Amino acid sequence: MKIAYLSSYTPRECGIATFNYNLIRAINAGNADGSLNGFVVAMNDSDNLEEHDYPGEVKFKVRQEHQKDYIKAAEFINNSDVDACIIEHEFGIYGGESGVYLLPLISRLNKPLITILHTVLREPSFMQQIIIREIANQSSKIVVMSNRAVDFLKNIYNIPADKIQKIEHGVPHLEPASNNPVKNLTSFKNKRVLFTFGLISRNKGLETVIKALPAIVENHPDVMYVVLGNTHPGVRKNSGEEYRDSLKKLAKSLNVEEHLTFINQFVSEEDLHNYLTACDIYVTPYLNEAQITSGTLSYAVGAGAAVISTPYWHAQELLENKRGRLFDFKDSESLAFSVNDLLDHTGKLQELKKSAFAYGLNLRWPAIGREYTALLEASAAQPMAVKNKSRHVIDSEIMPEFNLTHVKRLTDDTGIVQHAKYGIPNLKEGYCLDDNSRALIMALMAYEQNKSKEALDLLPIYLSYIQYMQMDDGNFRNFLSFRREYLDEVGSEDSFGRTIWALGYLINSAPNNSYREFAEELFQRSIPHFKALYHLRGLANTVIGLSYYLHAHPHNEGLIEELKKLTKPLTNAYESNREENWHWFEEKLSYDNAILPLALLHSGEITGDERVMEIAYESIHFLDNLTLSKGYLSPVGSDGWYYKKGSMAIFDQQAIESMAMVLMYFKAYDLSGDKQFLSNMYVCYQWFLGENTLRLPLYDHETKGCCDGLQPDGLNRNQGAESTLAYFISHLLVLKGLELESVSGDQKNIKIIQQESDIEAA
Repeated sequence: MKIAYLSSYTPRECGIATFNYNLIRAINAGNADGSLNGFVVAMNDSDNLEEHDYPGEVKFKVRQEHQKDYIKAAEFINNSDVDACIIEHEFGIYGGESGVYLLPLISRLNKPLITILHTVLREPSFMQQIIIREIANQSSKIVVMSNRAVDFLKNIYNIPADKIQKIEHGVPHLEPASNNPVKNLTSFKNKRVLFTFGLISRNKGLETVIKALPAIVENHPDVMYVVLGNTHPGVRKNSGEEYRDSLKKLAKSLNVEEHLTFINQFVSEEDLHNYLTACDIYVTPYLNEAQITSGTLSYAVGAGAAVISTPYWHAQELLENKRGRLFDFKDSESLAFSVNDLLDHTGKLQELKKSAFAYGLNLRWPAIGREYTALLEASAAQPMAVKNKSRHVIDSEIMPEFNLTHVKRLTDDTGIVQHAKYGIPNLKEGYCLDDNSRALIMALMAYEQNKSKEALDLLPIYLSYIQYMQMDDGNFRNFLSFRREYLDEVGSEDSFGRTIWALGYLINSAPNNSYREFAEELFQRSIPHFKALYHLRGLANTVIGLSYYLHAHPHNEGLIEELKKLTKPLTNAYESNREENWHWFEEKLSYDNAILPLALLHSGEITGDERVMEIAYESIHFLDNLTLSKGYLSPVGSDGWYYKKGSMAIFDQQAIESMAMVLMYFKAYDLSGDKQFLSNMYVCYQWFLGENTLRLPLYDHETKGCCDGLQPDGLNRNQGAESTLAYFISHLLVLKGLELESVSGDQKNIKIIQQESDIEAA
């Protein structure tokens, strides 16, 4: 059989990469010429596709945070001659929230799929649970490596038992070396060695072993604790060698620094086997039980090591029947007792090694490879369920690559400039609060969606502008000259509301605590001005921002009441103006129209007010009939608007109208699960790409900006902040919609389940 393997892959320093490398060779062990049938699709942990020198079997690379790569990978696999696909799953190696970018890929596969789960959580988040269920739904079989994982999938994720198969973690097919070179290393020679290996991070609990060393060394002064492995790349990136250094300091404070050795290497399996067979006792001192699979523990047992471990889930299972010993989490005294007991009684130590070695024979890769081969053959023999090809509303292939070149061109160290002459910033016009608030939202969305460092670097600029424009009483100015001179005494209600929206969004989605706390301070100072709001769009924007704030602070009863008060003028306006053929909030549709029903969707989600939601959906359908009846978006033009019993202005069409429609339909889909809303959202987004009245694209592929509008004679070629940000916010929402589209089942029921879960938690 020819197999496509999707996973991280060697030489990337990752346990799953090593697992996949070994699995491929185990499955192909029967090939007389040693060739590999199939290919690897390698998950790349950076945008640099040349970062790793992959071997020849890697035929396609996926950048972790690039959604389009996943769709292209699915096409690459489908167009190949492979018979099946194996995916190694760990939440952290795929992009998006909890690795959700994987779902569009697997939903498009037309090959039998087997998914190997390396992590199964007992208390998954809502998104994690949905992802695992969808993976199971799309897979012929789900493979896990322990009985507890099987139980979790059945009882927590409600996955049918016949979908699940247990195959234990494979280990190298190696025998102890007759002349083991490791025994001649300084840290091993004439020493009794305690050993731990793997990527180092705080959850490994290495400090427990160090704290046990004084009591061990007192009885056995020849003991050496050897830790083999590099610091985890993610830890090293964020904290450097802080954890390793703290361990060295701890050892020195306990006067056991001469009994601790770090070997900072990522070694081959042959070398690792030599280390495991050279040590006296292998220790895994992890800090909590939530480890469903441990490759390091499997390797130790497979090598016939005497293992002492904390009782995390995999250890409880693998070390039962006297194949190892357990000690409690963080219990250095119990660990010291067990180590001393084994070192004092050589017979007990050898018995542990003998039991582990005997069991480890069943874990060797040739045996495990045969189990996977049988599973693959059985899966390929079964007819595949026909997938609904019409299911995919969003075609990511037509979407331009996300590119912040023009946004950065418009941004200086003060903020984002309001206007541009063609694609050149018009510095004479200065800055405004509206655009910097939109820019803050866009930067947050970009970081959430694709971990854009460019966007993250821009974020404090926009936040700083907002802070600079806040007055002593908590209100905001709007306009600032290029010379940083205030141009107004107080800003408009619209600009106030958009700023509350941006601050609320940041508080709910901040990338770190310092940004959240800063935004909290600005937000709290602005609250007294809520009661003075009068105009509907200022109210609507504020309602949206306050709703985001309440997602982060769901038990703030005072602000929930404030939300209801702010919502009331919107519903009153609707009831006053509504007629049989006029389901709207005013006597005319003017600008930023979709913000009004969008605000009610946000408010109704928080308050549960059914009438608010009824008005929201009724006014949305009114906009549907008015602006989408031609099969593309034709928003209300700003040159005349649309008055009750009048005719609708076709031009000038503004980008913020299209963005508001995209925002509105996304929220409606998110709350209802109705795919028509998702389809309408995508139609509205395509307005930017040329599906509009003039069939002209407003997004400029050359400058990476967006034209300011559609006019009777063509495009307004200026590419200011408002239109460019409107495009990118819409673009990012469509990518988010692509994620949600890939989650099967009734979204509405999923939302109800989540709401019930939240109530139980409260």
